[in-house]
Amino acid sequence: MATQTIAQSVRDEVSPEEWAVRVDLAAAYRLVALYGWDDLIFTHLSARVPGPEHHFLINPYHLMFEEMTASALVKIDHAGKPVGRAAMVNAAGFVIHSAIHMAREDARAVLHLHTPYGQAVSAMEYGLLPHTQTAMIAHGELAYHDYEGIATDLEERERLVADLGDKSVMILRNHGTLTVGESIGHAFVRMYFLERACEAQVHMLAAGRENLNNPPQGTPEKVATQADARATRMGADLLAWPALLRKLDRIDPSFRE
Repeated sequence: MATQTIAQSVRDEVSPEEWAVRVDLAAAYRLVALYGWDDLIFTHLSARVPGPEHHFLINPYHLMFEEMTASALVKIDHAGKPVGRAAMVNAAGFVIHSAIHMAREDARAVLHLHTPYGQAVSAMEYGLLPHTQTAMIAHGELAYHDYEGIATDLEERERLVADLGDKSVMILRNHGTLTVGESIGHAFVRMYFLERACEAQVHMLAAGRENLNNPPQGTPEKVATQADARATRMGADLLAWPALLRKLDRIDPSFRE
């Protein structure tokens, strides 16, 4: 059943390049809801709008992720001011996403979640353990950022960026997960595997850490090098993301509105 249209179309008001980004980002919101990763209205995904201004798109604060459409997304600048149609956005979302979009030219998409599994691993002293293939793949890209409270302090942006460095996967301690990508599909597939790794770890530790089978020495490092970033992006953009869009189109194509 199609979702009721909740925003007047902006397709004729934006460039074709921006519209394509809007459709993909709306799809990412719908997929987060589909996989049960949403947290009512309180997490956020963003994508940079093509162009020299480095504006980015983020969710209006009042919509459920399952309601998101391309036209409903809010375009803001790095000061948090709306560009075009105005709507309230999550202050913590602005702090986190503006920091990374400003600092990383390759950060065209930034995804941040508060899932139960991601939060559980973020609260573990040892973080993500390299005991599953998905965790080993993530390890070569993984960074950590210590918890500083709800992310509404603009000064935290500098520390967040410093902790992320050139990595593309981050565990925000006592908070949740974050991924960066050169495309929305790339960031989403990274998040999918990070969340799968966190879920596996929680189940794995339920049996007790003393029962874990440690991987052979050097294997996690080998897997990290095998997961070549360029090949991973191509697989995400050319194979996985189009398949996910087809899945959404079968369920409800209204994200494209």
